[in-house]
Amino acid sequence: MIFSLVIGFISIPLYGEFLFFTDTSDFKVIDFTGFLYSLFLPLIWNGYTIGKKALGNRIVKKGGGEVDFKTMFLRAIVSSVVYVLTLGIGIIISAFMIGLRDDKRSIHDFIAGTYVTKNSYRKSLPEHYN
Repeated sequence: MIFSLVIGFISIPLYGEFLFFTDTSDFKVIDFTGFLYSLFLPLIWNGYTIGKKALGNRIVKKGGGEVDFKTMFLRAIVSSVVYVLTLGIGIIISAFMIGLRDDKRSIHDFIAGTYVTKNSYRKSLPEHYN
């Protein structure tokens, strides 16, 4: 949401409107920027995105440790392909998984071998991850 707001405010001087799209190519640029954000910011910022940092959440590998490029590639790209191939049903299933599972892991967490925690990876892992 924060990222969308930033892009929206950047579009005001460029297009004269908040998130105004004259054609689909404008949307593709913003969508690609969002993709790069979700792939690279956790790599640079030790598993945090802006929203996760604000809420004190962090992406870590299931066995503990910081995420690497392969992990974030699986989490962002491969899981997106799975969501597209299931025509969005995978996203709905992921939402239920987060809401119903004790460990709150969704499809993209299982694909990448990650979980989101409030703990630093240096602290002891929750019991169900040991």
